[in-house]
Parts: sequence; C-alpha cells; structure tokens
Amino acid sequence: MGYLVKEVQPTPNPNAMKFILDRPISEGRLSFLDPAAGHSHAIAARLFAVNGVTSLLFLGDFVTVCKSPAVRWAGITAKVKRVLAGD
Repeated sequence: MGYLVKEVQPTPNPNAMKFILDRPISEGRLSFLDPAAGHSHAIAARLFAVNGVTSLLFLGDFVTVCKSPAVRWAGITAKVKRVLAGD
C-alpha cells in the first residue's frame, strides 16, 4: 500500500523538498546519500530512478528529496508523488 502525499514543503535548500505523508514511512532516520545506498530499499530505489534525484532522507511521516541543481522541480515532484503512492 502506497503513501498519500498530503503536502510538499520547500526547505532552506532550493534543491531539497519535503514530502509530508499520510502516515510514517520509517520509525527512525534513514539517509540514502546516493543511489548505491538505496538499492536494497524498494522505495528509495524507485525514487532514485527519477531523473535528477541525488539523495533522500526518510524520517517519521516525511521524505526529503534532494535533486541536482540542473533539474527543475517541475519535472520531479509529480514523479516522486507517484512513486510514494505505489504507482
């Protein structure tokens, strides 16, 4: 069962966005600093498959997604929501 993204919030870093979910995704902090770090985690691996995603943080009911400065959020946000929804 996937997650509903209730809200997307900007962070002080213009290359990071916080995706607030309908329920917890992890009990503790999970950091994936590159695709290799996330290859064994199903959701992280799918998020890294989104062009431009460079690192991830899962904590409680949110996921922070960091992107490459060369990629615009307009091309990433909807894809991240679909991955989190389990589509």
